[in-house]
Amino acid sequence: MAQIAPYTDEVHGALEVTAAREAVERSYRENGARIWRALLLFTGDRELANDAVAEAYAQVLRRGEGVRDVDRWVWRAAFHIARAEIGERRRHGATLVDSPVEMSAPTADLVAALGRLSPKQRSAVILRYYAGYSNREVARIIGSTPGAVGMHLARARAKLRAELEEHDGS
Repeated sequence: MAQIAPYTDEVHGALEVTAAREAVERSYRENGARIWRALLLFTGDRELANDAVAEAYAQVLRRGEGVRDVDRWVWRAAFHIARAEIGERRRHGATLVDSPVEMSAPTADLVAALGRLSPKQRSAVILRYYAGYSNREVARIIGSTPGAVGMHLARARAKLRAELEEHDGS
């Protein structure tokens, strides 16, 4: 019977790894495109959105069964990765893409207006209104408090309203 325990532990470990991989694959199928679109809105850059999504899913795969909520973890990681890359580009003097060619004019206007918000405001708006997270969930994802998220949202809405009305000529 002593020989059965290591075999059972090995099989159990393999099943946990398989279950974790399946959870990541399910998350990618169900949410990968949505996360990518949110990151495109956040960054205005297709390649940066591609890289952030790919890296977030690669990281969650490496972590395996240690991640309880794959979807939330990937959203958070992808936004952190994108935010870090934006910061790195700014430090090196690179500018973000102003308006991707394949976007409709209203979407390009929105992306440009979002680009003028602070990163926390932009993250809060996208996670709250596009991804549908509550203020508390947004706070966890961006490393803030629910009250601060509420303030980011209020300020962002005011800025977006002014930006988009000005652009419309209203």
